[in-house]
Amino acid sequence: MSQTRHVPVMLQRCLDLLAPALEATGPQPPVVVDCTLGLGGHSEALLAAFPAARLVALDRDKEALRLSGERLAPYGDRATLVHAVYDELPEVLDRLGILKVQGVLFDLGVSSMQLDEADRGFAYAQDAPLDMRMDQTTGIGAAEVLNTYPPGELVRILRAYGEEKQAKRIVSAVVREREKEPFSNSARLVELIRDSLPQAAKRTGGNPAKRTFQALRIEVNGELTVLERAVPAAVRSLAVGGRIAVLSYHSLEDRLVKQVFAAGAANTAPPGLPVVPERYQPRLKLLTRGAELPTEEEVAENRRAAPARLRGAQRIREEER
Repeated sequence: MSQTRHVPVMLQRCLDLLAPALEATGPQPPVVVDCTLGLGGHSEALLAAFPAARLVALDRDKEALRLSGERLAPYGDRATLVHAVYDELPEVLDRLGILKVQGVLFDLGVSSMQLDEADRGFAYAQDAPLDMRMDQTTGIGAAEVLNTYPPGELVRILRAYGEEKQAKRIVSAVVREREKEPFSNSARLVELIRDSLPQAAKRTGGNPAKRTFQALRIEVNGELTVLERAVPAAVRSLAVGGRIAVLSYHSLEDRLVKQVFAAGAANTAPPGLPVVPERYQPRLKLLTRGAELPTEEEVAENRRAAPARLRGAQRIREEER
């Protein structure tokens, strides 16, 4: 796959948000963590923009690590690439002997490489095996979820992770069809979804299979469960003055990030205290007003940027023990 097609989303804005923490000079080089390495676009820009910084980059996809390793090779030992899921950040930093970091970046969702490689089964626009695992060495694929989960569980997944209003109709059709023949490829699922939706539902919101595919992908990779652990862990890993930037691509991710940041930026003192003790003071300062969106120009250049939502925060005090 050509790496030139890969355009990092909201790149300059991410660099600007992290810059004050990564330009700071001290006895040790600042450490920035790219929790979602992918094809390495953001990582490469971080290394180029902040020549003193050291990068630790995580990805659960071994093929992404291989391709990014080639791309980042010119930076030598400034870049440390690790095969890990991003909620394993505390263990990774511990193994590397890093106590605190100055910057953290998350670019959530599916990487360009995973969407562009037909045989991974992420994209509903082309026929492929229904896999959707970001790490193909572990776990069960989307076909197994469709073929083995009880109907009630499938409905829950489509509603919770895909926000699919027609979940019951789709699942009824899936259950009927899987009894005739198990699902293995994406085209059959796309066709079934089209056939089972009422006309009105097909007229809005792009490809009617989009929400079901999103739901299956989130379930297969445990994305929201992982994110629930990962964002608080990343905040805890920040040194005072350190900054975190998170790019989300659907409302479920964005809501989760918003909640973690809002909790960190809140004063937790009981009401009525004349002076707020240190332990109740906010630990975070929000750097974005709500979620920032990509510019129209960026979306015109890179349609995958369209759903992106960016939030940033800065660590302003230590965790109370």
